[in-house]
Amino acid sequence: MRIGDWILLLALSLLWGGSFLLIELALAGLPPLTIVWARVALAALILWGVIRVSGTRAPAVRLWPPLLVMGLLNNAVPFTLLVSAQTEITGALASVLNATTPLFTVLVAHLATRDERLTPIKLTGVVLGFAGVVAMAAGERLGGALPAMAACLGAALSYGVASVWGRRFRAAGLTPLATACGQVTASSLLILPVWLTLDAPWRMGWPGLGPVLAVVGLATFCTALAYLLYFRILASAGATAISLVTFLVPLSAAGLGFAVLGERLELPHLIGLALILAGLALIQRRSRA
Repeated sequence: MRIGDWILLLALSLLWGGSFLLIELALAGLPPLTIVWARVALAALILWGVIRVSGTRAPAVRLWPPLLVMGLLNNAVPFTLLVSAQTEITGALASVLNATTPLFTVLVAHLATRDERLTPIKLTGVVLGFAGVVAMAAGERLGGALPAMAACLGAALSYGVASVWGRRFRAAGLTPLATACGQVTASSLLILPVWLTLDAPWRMGWPGLGPVLAVVGLATFCTALAYLLYFRILASAGATAISLVTFLVPLSAAGLGFAVLGERLELPHLIGLALILAGLALIQRRSRA
């Protein structure tokens, strides 16, 4: 990858690493689905404003069906799974499990594309990464942690599929801004009826200023701005490259969680993280070849 791509990846990793901290803060006063819907709905409003000010062309009608799929795969499903998981596990652990996204991406890309094939080195990286997941699971007691860890893996799989699905928008001539806007708009519409049914927001009280500000931060920086970077990197460097942002996300998430909330990763989690990062390093080594 080019230097510019690496700079964008670093910025994106800081934004998404911070999202795990903001989710922890938002959960202090809001239920998971409310956090998810408010995050994507507010991000959609922000991005529509940017489109209007910048004069960017909005997505054509024919592109809304694939954007609905993208919103489901890249927002609705993984956001809901991750936020729900963080009611049982720390943001630091959730971010480590989310780092398996590239492992799923190379498998999906191998099955769905012709130019990102699974090589022996990539396969070794996948095996190492999932060995890390097993190491972390072995350190957990039966209870809420294991289902929450499974939810994080489900989110990683959904992100992996989305990384490959999103390549079609470059071929369609859709700008990163329009793609990001269409995606979060679609996901907010998909989540809205479920949110109204399950959370009944008209019955909710004031959650407090802290959770509200956390959701605003999630929407503005960790969603609206982050997805502008996401689609730009995807267009210039490919599905496997964009998924490598999760190489850095657990490091920034763990650092922020420790500094602000005093969260710590236990020894099995650190062993698992080391194995996952080793697997990602092998994937990146091949992607440079």
